[in-house]
Amino acid sequence: MDMAKETNRIRLCGTLAAPPVFSHESRGQAFYRFPLEVRRLSGACDTLPVLVRRRKLAETPVTESGKLLVEGELRTFNNRRGEGPRLVITVFAREISLCDEPDSDEVFLYGTLCREPTLRRTPLGREVCDLLLAVNRRCGRSDYLPCICWGSTARETAARRVGDRLRLTGRFQSRPYIKLIDGKPVEKIAYEVSAALVEAEANAL
Repeated sequence: MDMAKETNRIRLCGTLAAPPVFSHESRGQAFYRFPLEVRRLSGACDTLPVLVRRRKLAETPVTESGKLLVEGELRTFNNRRGEGPRLVITVFAREISLCDEPDSDEVFLYGTLCREPTLRRTPLGREVCDLLLAVNRRCGRSDYLPCICWGSTARETAARRVGDRLRLTGRFQSRPYIKLIDGKPVEKIAYEVSAALVEAEANAL
C-alpha cells in the first residue's frame, strides 16, 4: 500500500504559466519547479507551485500555455534562510501528462489535527475556521498543511481537539495578502487547502 496515496493526494488540471526551471538536487536527482494556473468555477485563478523530478519532466513535452494534468501530493518544508515564508508548500508531482480536460483541483488529506483550530469571521461576516493538519509521509516524516473551512463545517471543526484524526477533501488555493516590511506594504501569496468536507474518526469527540 502506498501511504502517500492513502493520506495525501492531489489532482490538478491547469495551464502551465511559465517554463520549468531548475530548483535543486537531492540524492543524485534533479528537481524542477513551475507554476500551474488553475481556474475556479467562479472565474478566479489560482497559481500553484509544482515540483517535479527531471526524469518525469523529460517524459512529457510540456510547452508554455499548454494544459497539464498533475497528480501527486502536497509537501511542506521549513525555510530557514530567513527569506520568504517560513513554511513552504508545493505540489510534488508523481505524474504529469498533457490533457484537454476542464480545469480542476481536487485534494484528499488524512491526518492529525496538530494545533487548536481557530474560528473567526471575515469582514463580510462569514464564519471560517483555520486548522493545521499533520499528514504522515514515508520515513517517519510529516507534512504540516494549513487548511480552512467555512460555515457550518467551520463551526463543527472548531470543536475538534488537538490529536483528532481528520479526513478532508477540498482544493489547493493561492491567496494574496499584504505584509508590512520595514513599514512598507508588500504583496505576498499564501497557499492553503480550502476544505469542502471535514470528517473525524468515530472515536474523535
